[in-house]
Amino acid sequence: MATVKVTFSLDPATVDLLHAAAQRLNQPKSAVVRAAIRDLYARLDRLSEAERLRLLAAFDELVPQIPERPAEDVEREIREIRASRRRGGRRTPVE
Repeated sequence: MATVKVTFSLDPATVDLLHAAAQRLNQPKSAVVRAAIRDLYARLDRLSEAERLRLLAAFDELVPQIPERPAEDVEREIREIRASRRRGGRRTPVE
């Protein structure tokens, strides 16, 4: 695989972590950086823990609000509303 040299600025703590990871894995620092970037890229579409908790809270709040009516009743009501809209006008005169 061809490589391209790039320059990054890292804070000292990150450099220390990079150096320790490279020693522990017995790999060059560039290999550790490549692996870290691939890992980050693979996780980009996943939810963060905060996002996951926010969505679960919304789910827990919204699900109890779902009416416990049979789908058949809902469909009938929708058909009635559509039919009344097609007829137009009011059923009773306005006084």
